[in-house]
Amino acid sequence: MLEKKIAIKGVNPAELFGVRNAKLKYIKSFFPKLKVIARGNIITIAGDEEVMDEFEKKFDLILRHFHKFNRLTESNIDNLMMDDGKKMLETKEKDEILVYGNHGTKISPRTINQRKLVELVNKKDMVFAVGPAGTGKTYTAVALAVRALKNKEVKRIILTRPAVESGENLGFLPGDLKEKLDPYMMPLYDALRDMIPAEKLADMIEFGVIEIAPLAFMRGRTLDKAFVILDEAQNTTTMQMKMFLTRMGMTAKFIITGDMSQVDLPNRQRSGLAYALDALESVKDIGIVRMGTSDVIRHSLVKKVIDAFATIEEKEKKEKDKRKNNESSNNRK
Repeated sequence: MLEKKIAIKGVNPAELFGVRNAKLKYIKSFFPKLKVIARGNIITIAGDEEVMDEFEKKFDLILRHFHKFNRLTESNIDNLMMDDGKKMLETKEKDEILVYGNHGTKISPRTINQRKLVELVNKKDMVFAVGPAGTGKTYTAVALAVRALKNKEVKRIILTRPAVESGENLGFLPGDLKEKLDPYMMPLYDALRDMIPAEKLADMIEFGVIEIAPLAFMRGRTLDKAFVILDEAQNTTTMQMKMFLTRMGMTAKFIITGDMSQVDLPNRQRSGLAYALDALESVKDIGIVRMGTSDVIRHSLVKKVIDAFATIEEKEKKEKDKRKNNESSNNRK
């Protein structure tokens, strides 16, 4: 077994590795066959030469990331461990900033797939962003829309989603139409409030520069000179999705976001998002970004919840398929 020492320079190991070396332990989990010991600013690794070389390359990326951003999270580590992890370091920070939010907050893509979303939107007029909760699909899309509006690339922003799951049955709720709709549009309002001062946002909504409306309100319209976001697209029917996509005007940008693990359609209807992804996969002028748990930037437990649910769902699916196969065999007999 070979052994090698790596010196950590210009970084406080306690800040890099966190409380009780929690982040170092997480890094080690990607190299189960490697022995890793940290003492002060020296890391000793022992194992096969090939594995040690891979560890050195990834650890160098981690150090460079920490130098550049002065932070390191489990999500950052997940991204850096990917085959294209180096892409996290390729762009300059000033080039990454999408918009300056309230109080001068810099809003930038924070994961590889968020960067892919930004790159695709820069190149293509229609982009799908699909992935689990907490991956920043909607937030990044709204930031791109606000940037386009500030740069006068579009004249308005239109944000839409299927209200009340997919049925859009709002009549039983109290209040006027706006009061009925607001609870279902809240994630979109939340993102906008981070990026635009409250008074200015209210004026922009009042004068139609920013429009937030349920999907049913898109029927019969041509959406032109606009940045349009369809959120929660997994809860559209195939007809709703076709209706929405065909609203696109000559100078519009469309982003469609959704999470295929949270389909609320009744009676086992096929999701319009799933249908669109299958139908449009090969259309070269349309971009598709598939996000995963490595893009989750909420509390670290969110990723663990998603993984745990995915494991159970996969197990249940296998059991269901097994029962179907057994029933088919019995029927043939």
